[in-house]
Formats: sequence, structure tokens, C-alpha cells
Amino acid sequence: MSVDSDGTEDAGWDVDPEDEQGVAVLAALGRQLKAWREEAGMRAAEFGTAIGYGEDLVRKVEAGKRIPRPEYLDKADEVLRAGGKIASMKADMEQVRYPKKVRDLAKLEGRAVEIGTYNNHNIHGLLQTPEYTRALFRTWRPVYTPDEMERMLAARMARQSIYERSPSPTLSFVQEAVTLTRPIGGTMVLRRQLERLVEVAQLPNVEFQVMPTDVEEHAGMAGRIQVLKFEDGTAVGRSDGMFFGRPVSDPKQLRILELRYGIIRAQALTPRKSLAFVEELLGET
Repeated sequence: MSVDSDGTEDAGWDVDPEDEQGVAVLAALGRQLKAWREEAGMRAAEFGTAIGYGEDLVRKVEAGKRIPRPEYLDKADEVLRAGGKIASMKADMEQVRYPKKVRDLAKLEGRAVEIGTYNNHNIHGLLQTPEYTRALFRTWRPVYTPDEMERMLAARMARQSIYERSPSPTLSFVQEAVTLTRPIGGTMVLRRQLERLVEVAQLPNVEFQVMPTDVEEHAGMAGRIQVLKFEDGTAVGRSDGMFFGRPVSDPKQLRILELRYGIIRAQALTPRKSLAFVEELLGET
């Protein structure tokens, strides 16, 4: 977590000015918080002291320029004696807490009844541990600020609530073998990541496969593939090396992605052999 200039723990993250939904929601939230504070007869500095944050952060939140953490609203509700009305704003805040592109992806994953992915550079986000994700983000350039790092990490972990859905979606993952041996974050981070893969691979709604490095014919050389199918029969997909990497929903384009993904799954190790492969790596790590 970052620290503000007055030494207090940061209350949240800056809102992206290009995120129209986020700007609107945060502006409305800020106005309500300011109204509650003024109704209680408290100055910004006094209120900040009461909830454990600096005056500057209070004013940023009230101006709609900063996304508060859930605990900020809990403390505000308690200090202003709002009877749960401020704390209930967490539901609105949650809608814009993460970057728009992540929110859009999470919405699609939340609707999907079937998700199929092939990953060749790193382990898929729905499979990552927090430690692996943090270490992975540290490799990106330009580097993330501490605030950006925490926001992206929280967003990626929030997507993993997909495992708690009922009914559960069908999930299919194909990982290049090299992604399971590259020690992102160091040996212990990799070990915990492999343990997580073993856990997820044994879930009844998950098919996990490994693509061996020594295969001679490989349908995934164009890069990552992801296909999400929805209950109404529609679907969306994307591939790094096709259609300029953009999401597609046209049936003809989706058929090509599904064809390639189907061949990739056929060329990869079976789920049983893939699990054994990961367990062997785990024993060697």
C-alpha cells in the first residue's frame, strides 16, 4: 500500500479520467460523503483524524478524484453515525473499483458458461496466486506505481470469484510447459503457484492441460487464445495473432478460434497426464 504525504495509509486509488462510468459514480459518492460530513458539523481535517486518514485524502474522495477502500466507508459510516447508509455505498464503489478493461473482462467471465484458454507466456490470471501475480506485474514495463500495482492485483484476484459461482462454468486451460517452470518471483513463489494449479486442476468443472515443449506440430504458434461462451448461445473470443488481437463475436471468426483451440487441446497432454506433470514439477521444485 502507498503512503500519502501526511504519513497516513492511502485511502484508495486515483480514478481514471477516461473512465466515464467511474468518474460519474465516484463524483456522486463523493458528494454524498461530503453532505454527510457537513450535516454532522465536521470539518474535513477533523473528519479525517476521526477515521484515521489525512485531510487531503478526505477532500480527494469527496471531490470524486480518489476511489476509497471499503474500510474507508465503514469508518465513515461509524463516525458519521449513518446507520449503514454510507457502508451500503460499497456496492456502487465496487462497480468502478478496478480498471474499466478489467471490469469488462470480469463481466464477460461472470456471464460465461464455458471458458477455454491457451496461454504461452505466463499462467492464466484465473489460475494465479497473489504472489505470482505481484511478481509478474513487477516484470512489466513501464513499471506500475505502488497504487497501480495494488489495484491491478486486487482486480485480478477478484476475478477468481468465478470458482464460487453456482452453477459453475466449465473452465478449460491449456498452459505451455515453459510457463510452469519459469520461476517468476523465485522458487517459493513458483512452488506455491504449482500447488495452486494442482488444487484447481482437480475441481470437477476444470480441465487443465499442459502443452509439452517438444511437440513437433503446434496449432497455437500464433499466440494466446481465449473463447467465452454464454447461456444464450453467443460467444466472444480473441487471439494475439488473429484479427489484430481484437475481441470477435462473428460466428465465422469464432469458428476459426474454436478450431485452433480444439486442435491445441488434442495436441496437449490429457488432463490426467497434465496433473501428473505438474505434481512431478512440484516434487522437483
